[in-house]
Amino acid sequence: MSIATTSQAVLQSIVDEHLCDPAVGQARMFGSSSLNVGGKVFAILWKDGLVLKLPRVRVEELLASPAAQLFDPGHGRTSKEWVWVSPEARAFWAELAREAKVFVSSLKPKGH
Repeated sequence: MSIATTSQAVLQSIVDEHLCDPAVGQARMFGSSSLNVGGKVFAILWKDGLVLKLPRVRVEELLASPAAQLFDPGHGRTSKEWVWVSPEARAFWAELAREAKVFVSSLKPKGH
């Protein structure tokens, strides 16, 4: 099975888990599948890796691993709260997606 096929299969299991929650939706972002809660994206499949929105401190912890890097969607700017986790770390994707969902759920809407 190729990396892309395996990544899609792991992502599908994550999607299936999270879509049991009526607050979670699925959409397309950057041409890829994404999961959102309350309309705010928390996970995206990107270049066979998983992109997650997590607290800065958690992102910094993940960056200590060679399997993670700050997410850059291609315009040369990264965000301190978005991290790309490589396909080699797929075993951790589900747990990280749960963390991202909790984090994004806790964020206040803009303007409040």
